[in-house]
Amino acid sequence: MLINRVIINSSPLIVILKGQQAELIPQLFTEILVPSGVFEEVTTKDDIASTQLPSIYWIQIVEVNTIEPEVAAWDLGKGESQVLSLALKNSDCAAIVDDRAARRCGQALGITTIGTGGLLILAKRRGLIPSISPGIQALRDAGLWLSDTLVNLLKQQAGE
Repeated sequence: MLINRVIINSSPLIVILKGQQAELIPQLFTEILVPSGVFEEVTTKDDIASTQLPSIYWIQIVEVNTIEPEVAAWDLGKGESQVLSLALKNSDCAAIVDDRAARRCGQALGITTIGTGGLLILAKRRGLIPSISPGIQALRDAGLWLSDTLVNLLKQQAGE
């Protein structure tokens, strides 16, 4: 299934911006939705992501006023809840989330989920990058915790 529309959560957005991988996102997807709670969460911090996000042309901020009951039952954070509620209403959208509980919730509700590392695999498969290894290191340097086991799995899935 080709994914064209995504809804992105705070932590993937932050590490992608800090890791200087942001240019990949509009090359991978035609529509990138950012729930209002996620936008607020990212822009209230005092870091490079908070200063970059407001000027990024490729995001579409979406107001999310209600959390779907099926999502609320998982007791996730505000950003994850908004991302998954929006994805539940828009079945053609994938949710970009890294939080384990949010990924489990998404999978339980039939929502396509992608992790930040998965974006690098997708970029390699589409010929946008030659290798995921530098991107993984950039994400780690930006603060994304990836176990060695997960890194090896990502490399294996990318054919490296």
